[in-house]
Amino acid sequence: MTMLWVKAFHIISMVCWFAALFYLPRLFVYHASAEDTASIERFKIMERKLYRGIMTPSAILTVVFGVWLVSYAPEYYLKAGWFHAKAFLVVLLLGYHHACGRLLKKFANDVNTRSHVFYRWFNELPVLILLGVTILVVVRPF
Repeated sequence: MTMLWVKAFHIISMVCWFAALFYLPRLFVYHASAEDTASIERFKIMERKLYRGIMTPSAILTVVFGVWLVSYAPEYYLKAGWFHAKAFLVVLLLGYHHACGRLLKKFANDVNTRSHVFYRWFNELPVLILLGVTILVVVRPF
């Protein structure tokens, strides 16, 4: 029974993490296009609160609950090819998360050099990872 609760909280925290991963780069799109001081300052606050208040705690909880799930059957997960691929994608996602934090600091310090077009493309990367992770977990192709 406990495993089902852990799985539920893993999914909930993952959904929250992805919501933030989708929204923060969208804020970057608007921030990069903003020209007035009031909007720029508003985006800085929104980005900081989203990253620190939702995105990072959700990422931590997702990893914690994921490791907890693996602890129920480590022999199985450590031999499953699909799980290794999923873990690799999660590591990529953590790198993307970190990249978002670096970009947030650039915006906070008014040193962003990228256009809104870059952030529109950047915003699509977590979608690809979500597709991969979902297919791996549901289909378990190998």
